[in-house]
Amino acid sequence: MTKIILKKGREESLRRFHPWVFSGAIAQIVGEPAEGDIVGVFAFDGSFLAYGHYQIGSIAVRVLSFNGENPTKPEFFMHMLSKALHLRIAAGLASFGHPDLRNDSHSEQTTHRNPEQATYRNPEQTIHRHPELDSGSNPTKNPVTGSVTNCYRLVHGEGDGLPGLIIDFYDGVCVMQAHSVGMFRAKEAICNALKQIYGDSLKAVYDKSSGTAPFKAGLDLVDGYIYKTDGFSDDEQVVQENGHEFLVNWTEGQKTGFFLDQRENRLLTEKYSKGRNVLNLFCYTGGFSVYALGGGAVHVDSVDSSKKAIDMVSKNMSLNGFENSSHSEFCEDAMEYLAKVPEDKYDLMIVDPPAFAKHRGALSNALRAYQRLNAAAISKVAPGGIIFTFSCSQVVDKEAFALAVFSAAAQTGRSVRILDRLNQPADHAVNIYHPEGEYLKGLLLYVE
Repeated sequence: MTKIILKKGREESLRRFHPWVFSGAIAQIVGEPAEGDIVGVFAFDGSFLAYGHYQIGSIAVRVLSFNGENPTKPEFFMHMLSKALHLRIAAGLASFGHPDLRNDSHSEQTTHRNPEQATYRNPEQTIHRHPELDSGSNPTKNPVTGSVTNCYRLVHGEGDGLPGLIIDFYDGVCVMQAHSVGMFRAKEAICNALKQIYGDSLKAVYDKSSGTAPFKAGLDLVDGYIYKTDGFSDDEQVVQENGHEFLVNWTEGQKTGFFLDQRENRLLTEKYSKGRNVLNLFCYTGGFSVYALGGGAVHVDSVDSSKKAIDMVSKNMSLNGFENSSHSEFCEDAMEYLAKVPEDKYDLMIVDPPAFAKHRGALSNALRAYQRLNAAAISKVAPGGIIFTFSCSQVVDKEAFALAVFSAAAQTGRSVRILDRLNQPADHAVNIYHPEGEYLKGLLLYVE
């Protein structure tokens, strides 16, 4: 195995469990690793620090283990995915609560700085799934509202100790996206672990990495099923989220097919929607729109530049039994739509644009775009109106986003108060040692 030896003093971030090794921190590479290989990372004095995936770029290693467990062992992914599932159980999003499965969450491999001494509990001695899974898992009910949810994010990259990997669960279908060569090369092992954890309730595993894996790495980036049960042929599926139904298309939709990260914010929108006229900008497949009508909105207008997205909005409205008179869809640019909207027409707006900055070089332009967009929304919302405004740009932190919205409010001259600060849900967990994982931020505004 290749050894990555760091420059003197550059090991401190890894000793604080940050999961990235930057190329500038490397003193020597002992071996000739290919991109995606498992490598060992060592301090300048030769002490072991971590194992991780090697990659070409400013981030040279994405760390998979700090305490010596070998990621090349076949049980590694079963162990890590089992831990990820336990977190979702604890968050009330998954319902597979077998006592043996709960106990396994504490069966951490022995923590050692010597990688040769790290051990796993024998997987044959542990039941990793609830027997109910073999006959189809039951959806989870919200303990407060009693509403049903059967979709969630199972793996959120660094937040689950698996940097470069995203897995979303849609009522038995796992859609994975590899953001690194190492994770793409491990997709069969990941699929096998999913089959062991979910058992017969797993209907399919779909790899959707063509738009996320490094395209210069010479990989065969063709989306498709890694696994599916006999008779499974659906590329679309109806899922439930807080009692609402949504049609998810993982083959043609954005990301994995649905924006699961807005689940709790959609539920909050439902709370504020009664009796209001609602505008949902950048609506995608209409998640916020469905919740708004479910909460008693008078009328909802949904705006998106994608014709496919707008078509899905219509389907989701019908799926949830809403009359055509209660909603309208517009396939056009959000800023152009806002420009022609009469003032005071809407007293609740959702402003949830795509990421305006995907790298730091685009940060300044992104902040100006957020300011323009929010100024337009604040200027048009009716007095006493509510605005849910968001940024999903990782490089835009909470403070920078709040400042952009503050500048937008000042530009309009209106009185604006912050009712709540919004973020991503529990299944999009943030590793406390990797604050960069906190990408979704939002503000709930009251405008006079």
